[in-house]
Order: sequence, then C-alpha cells, then structure tokens
Amino acid sequence: MTPGADSPITDELVQQHGLSPDEYARLLDVLGREPTLVELGVFSVMWSEHCSYKSSRIHLGRLPTTGPRVLIGPGENAGVVDLGDGYAACFKMESHNHPSYIEPYQGAATGVGGILRDVFTMGARPMALMDSLRFGRLEHPKTRGLVRGIVAGIAGYGNCMGIPTVAGETRFDRSYDGNCLVNAFCCGIVPSDRIFLGTTGAPGNKVFYVGAGTGRDGIHGATMASTEFGEGSDEKRPTVQVGDPFQEKLLLEACLELMQGTAIVGIQDMGAAGLTSSSVEMAGRGGRGLLLRLDQVPMRETGMVPYELLLSESQERMLIVIEPGREQEVFDVFQKWDLSVAEIGEVTDDGVWRCTWYGNEVAAIPVAVLTDSAPKYDRPQRAPAPLPALPELVDPDPFGRLAAVLADPDISDKQWVWRQYDHQVGTDTVVRPGADAALVRIKGTQKHLGFVCDSNGRHVYLDPFVGTAGQVAECARNLACVGATPVGLSDCMNFGNPQKPEIMWQFARSVDGMAEACRALSVPVISGNVSLYNETDGIGILPTPGLAMVGLYEGPTPTVKARFAAGLEVALLGEPGVGWLAGSVYARLLGFDRHGAPPPVSYAAEDALHVALRALIAAGAVEVAHDLSDGGLLVALAECCLDGVGGMFDAGTDAGSLYGEDHGRALIAYRPEARDAVLRLLGSVPTRVLGTTGGDVLGVGGRTIAVGDVADAWGKAFPDWLAGASR
Repeated sequence: MTPGADSPITDELVQQHGLSPDEYARLLDVLGREPTLVELGVFSVMWSEHCSYKSSRIHLGRLPTTGPRVLIGPGENAGVVDLGDGYAACFKMESHNHPSYIEPYQGAATGVGGILRDVFTMGARPMALMDSLRFGRLEHPKTRGLVRGIVAGIAGYGNCMGIPTVAGETRFDRSYDGNCLVNAFCCGIVPSDRIFLGTTGAPGNKVFYVGAGTGRDGIHGATMASTEFGEGSDEKRPTVQVGDPFQEKLLLEACLELMQGTAIVGIQDMGAAGLTSSSVEMAGRGGRGLLLRLDQVPMRETGMVPYELLLSESQERMLIVIEPGREQEVFDVFQKWDLSVAEIGEVTDDGVWRCTWYGNEVAAIPVAVLTDSAPKYDRPQRAPAPLPALPELVDPDPFGRLAAVLADPDISDKQWVWRQYDHQVGTDTVVRPGADAALVRIKGTQKHLGFVCDSNGRHVYLDPFVGTAGQVAECARNLACVGATPVGLSDCMNFGNPQKPEIMWQFARSVDGMAEACRALSVPVISGNVSLYNETDGIGILPTPGLAMVGLYEGPTPTVKARFAAGLEVALLGEPGVGWLAGSVYARLLGFDRHGAPPPVSYAAEDALHVALRALIAAGAVEVAHDLSDGGLLVALAECCLDGVGGMFDAGTDAGSLYGEDHGRALIAYRPEARDAVLRLLGSVPTRVLGTTGGDVLGVGGRTIAVGDVADAWGKAFPDWLAGASR
C-alpha cells in the first residue's frame, strides 16, 4: 500500500523502504535535510542493491571490459561490439528472479520485455533471445508450477514480439527450491554509426514520455529484488509488473522509426525503478539536471500520486530527450503507432533532479546525491569451511549407470522447453536449439552470430574462482563447435545475501575467475547484471554466475552437426584428462555433489583446441563437433547417437574415463578419407581416435546399449516428470 503524502518519516517507514539506519543517516548528511515521502521513495530505489550495485561495484571493476571490437562497454543499457562492414552487435543479459518466483508467468514475461527494451533502446533491432533457468528439486511441490509458468511467460512474450529464442539452458538443484532463477538475454544488430545512448545533451532539451501509460504495477519492484525472501513473500505479488508484448512491438517499431531521423539526443528504457531510475541515470550520464512535470505523465489508473508515478515499474515505456523544435516529429511517430506520448519536462543546467505536481515541487535532489553518493560497500569476506574431499567412488558397473545419468534433470532432453519458443521466426536461425551453440545469420551477409549461455553452480560452489573460469572456457568451446570466435560476454551474477561474508567471498572469487579466464581467452565483458539476496529463510542458492557469450563466424553457413551419421571416424580432441569426477553429474547421482574441487582449466590447451575446431569447421573437414561437459565422454558419445546411429568406441571402462568432466576436450567425427586433412588442421592438439560410427548400439569397452534405449532414457525423463509420472 502506498503511504500517504503526509506520512511522517519514522524509523519503521525507513525500514519499509529498505534503507538501513546508517544509510538513512548518510541520506540526511548528503541531502542536508529530511526527505519528503516522495524523496524517500526515490532514495529507496536508487540506493537499492538492484539499482546502485552497492555491494558489487568495487569487484566488477576488475573485469576486462575493453578490446579492439568493443564500441560500448558496461554502463549503458547494453554493450556493443563491432562486427565489421558497418554492423555492430548489441547485447545484454539480466535477471528477473524474485518477480518470477512470486508470479511465474508475468515475472518471466516482463523479464523478456525488459531485456528487449535494453537492446532496442540502443538503436538495435533484436535478432535473438536466450534464457538461463534454475529450478529446485523435481519433487519439490512448487517446481512443476514454476517451470510451466516461467516457460509460458518467456514464450508468450518473445513469440508475440517475433524474436526467435535460439538457445538456453535449464538446470535443477535443491538450493533453488525457494529461489528460481530467470536470466534473459537479447542481442540486436545496429549500424555501427547509429548507436543511441541514455544521455541528456544540452540544457533546454525536451523530455518526452512514450509508450504505455503508467499504472500501479511494479511499485517498489527494485526494492523487493534487493531483499531475501521469507514468510509472506507471496504477498509481494503487487510489486510484479504486468507485460503486454503487443504494446512492446508497437514501441519497438516506433522507436526504430524515430531513430531513422536526427531528433533523438538520448533515450532510456524505464526498467527497474521506472521513471525515477531512467531520468536520474540520463541526467547522471549527461552531467545535467532534469525537471519532470509528473502531472503530465500518461496514466492508466485514476487517483495516482507522485510517489506511485515515480516508483511504478509499468512495462513498455521509454524516456526520450530531443532538441527543442523537434517535438512534432515525436508526436507524429508515436501517435501513428497508437502509443501514449507526452512532453513531461526539460534538461536543466543546475545538476538537480526536480519533480513538480501541478506546479508544486515535490522532489528536489542533486543528481550526484542519487548516483555518486550512493553507498558503496567493501563487505567483509570469509572463505567457508573446507569442503569434504570426494571419496573414492566404488562402482562395479559405471557403464550401467548411463541411463540414470542421461535421465538426470540437468542432462535430459529439454525440447519441451524450447519447442514452446519460436526459434525460427525471421528464417535466420541456421543452427537451432539442441546443439552446443546456436548460429544465426545476418541477412544479406556471410556473417553469422553464435550464441550460448551456461553456468554450472555445482562447480562454482566447490571453488568459485576455478568453477567460473571453467564456465567461461566452456562457453568459448561451445562457440568453437559451431565455428564462431567469441566477441564478447554478458554476465548475470546470481548469488545469496552479500551481508554474509561467505557469500561475499563467493562473489568476489567468482568475479576474479571470470576476469582471469576472459583475459586469457580474449573475451571482453561488455554488459551484465547482478542479482543478490537470492535466499529464502536464510537458505541461499548455489553461486550461479550466468554467462552469455556471443561469437562471430564469417563465411558460408557451416554444415557441422551435433549427431552422428554412419561411416564416420570419431576422435577425442584435447588433453586426455584425469577423469575429474568432483562436481560431476555422476558424483551427484551417487550423493557426493558437494564434495571435492572442480576441474581446473588450462587456457593454453583451451585456446589451441578452439582455434583447431574453428579451422576444421571453416574448412568443412568435419561432420560433427561436440564439446565434453556435463556427464563427460560417455554422455557426449550418447548425445551424438540420438539420431539413431551408434558406434563402437575405445573410451575406457572406469567411472573417471566415462563420466569425468575435465575441461578442454571435444569430440569430432569425419569421413575416413578426410583424416589427413583433419590431422593437418589439428596441428599439435592431442588427438585420439575412438572408433567408427554405424549400427544401432552404442558400445564402449565391450559393453553396449541400444541407441533406442539411449534416446528413451534421455528423451522421456523430463516430459514424464512434467506430466506427473514417477521417475
């Protein structure tokens, strides 16, 4: 409920606004007076974890954010990398975790809507979406409903917008029982000389509100996303926004049409904290002040007051700054598209963010107080107690566990998820979901963009530095399996309560692992998001840095696949490995998923492997390329057999050889007559021929399983669970 305008500023009211006593004392000091209720609401969102990154800023500065292709790095709505020939890719990944747990459909749908706006705000037409999802145990009573609602929300918004969802990942763990994760990614294409920024320009420029009217949905959404859950969290449903993808489609086309001209000085999506954050951020970047006349804001509900207008997170809205004299151009475009449009203010030269209500000033705060003076914490860190070592896993029949490993919820077939998404709209998706990475062409060119998102909370929990570095390497390896060279990464850092020293240690070590791997593999981090307080009743999630990597492939569309045909020779590329089982799916199956240390990364070996894979694919020398990750070598072989063609392979018999998740390895398959060309392109990359394809069984070490049984184990587990069948 919105407090009354004359409500006294009490300790209880300050606490309800998410400010600590120390933060409120800081507010009084920098403001020099007691705030009004409207101003308290503004501080509560702008100084929230979600908007100010107060616990993470000092660590994120260690990430590599520049490179020869980087045009725009972190700090804008999305990052931009140069693709050459006048093209640029604009992309970002963001979370919508808390809203999706409270209201799965709308939470996920508006997460997609928000990330789309971040991209087309920059002038880019969206070309691809991805998602990274985390849910609790299959047997948890909320999991099935969350899966259905969230997937429906993602599909309902993306499909209506006509943007293909081309890749993603879905994993399960008990730590997500009370906190699902919904991370959404979008990439768009923009002319490299027509990129728009969220700034203000000179004093006297006009501020326009465009898009949908403002309602009461989403009020204090940013504040809600900056606290952990507990008893009564379901009562926060009113803070979840309500999306309308058809309205957003109109907004997209109207913005891109206006961007064809020269009227726009700056443009900013109204995302978290709505009108407040968008206007403050524009003023901060421009080094100016701003005056907003709140009574001019289009409203879709009666009786709204300044507090609600400023804190609403209603969807499908933009703030645009234009030069004086260009007003009619804005009215003409947005009225043509049947969208609300109103001039609501102007840029000032006094550095103060002001709001009036029918001529009366209701807020006046120096912009720097809301931005530069926001709290920034170097929170205490403490390494947790050492984890138990992984015991020797005595298993008389490792091969016999293949069906159970394939049915594991992290590995089993997720076609039920991605078949609800339109992944072919636009006719440019040339490598579809289900492969190591997606590949989408840029129409009229030989340029293709590769897309992959990944994270392995099991590995990161065991060692945040090594685990995160390994996920950077895996993303780059996945792109290499479709021939693409990484051009940039967007991260979504999902962690628990940063006020717990162990959680802050996890976060800082994860950032450092990402930074080291990105530098070693020449992958700049150009955008991202931090989602903290993913805890319920004090129980935090696995540390989950969601990574979305984009790669560039230039040339004729590659013909490489992820499934075997008959008559191919199969080889394992990369170091032999030691059969690393700690953190593996196999270890989890045996009840030891919180034991040991994750597999280490050799950047030199990874880089050599990636270079070789790209060369093989560019030359058309291989029929199949598939990286080894979850489940190890035996699972990778099984996945390559899913089109019904098996083979006999020399891949070892012990659990480590079959299921170890060592990094730096990939399978390739090629025609025997191409062997010499393949070996020449591989150079010094270690290579071991495993066998040949053919027949209807998968054979390893003298043991066999029918490929039909492989397909059943992998393909039926997830849909059977969704349908309510016992596993």
